[in-house]
Amino acid sequence: MKIQLICVGKTERAYLKEGESEYLKRLKHYCSFEKIEILELKNAKKLREDQIKTEEGKLILAKVDRSTQLILLDENGKSFNSVGFSKFLQKKFNQGGKSIAFVVGGAYGFSDEVYSRANGKISLSEMTFSHQMVRLFFIEQIYRALTILKGEPYHHQ
Repeated sequence: MKIQLICVGKTERAYLKEGESEYLKRLKHYCSFEKIEILELKNAKKLREDQIKTEEGKLILAKVDRSTQLILLDENGKSFNSVGFSKFLQKKFNQGGKSIAFVVGGAYGFSDEVYSRANGKISLSEMTFSHQMVRLFFIEQIYRALTILKGEPYHHQ
C-alpha cells in the first residue's frame, strides 16, 4: 500500500528539510511513500478564512483518488502513542486499498468538503506545532510505526 502525506505549503527551514530528507530516505526500505506539497494560495490575504479553506480543500481533494483512505491530521482527531499508531496503520493496511493519504492542512484547517471526504482524523498532540514541524514529526512517526510492525529495534518500550 502506498502512503501519501499531503501538505498545504512548503517546508522552508533547512533543518526541517534535512530531517524530512533523512526519514524519507529511511522509509524507502519499508513502503512506497510520497510527500505532496500543495502551493499556498497566492491571493490568500484578499480572501476570508472560509474562502481559503474552500480553495485549499479543492486542491487537497484533487490529489486524492476515490479509493484512497483519507486521514486528516487534526487537533480534534484520535490520539495514539507510537505502538497504537502502528496498530492503526496495520489495520488500515489489512483493510486493503491502493493508498492511504494523511493530510496536513493550512493555517485555518480543513473545508467542510474535506471533512466529509475524510475516513478519519488523527491528533499528534494537544500542543500546537508549526505546520512545517508537523511534517517532520509525522514522517518520523510513520517510520517508527513501520519499524515497530517489523519488530525492529528503533522504538524502545
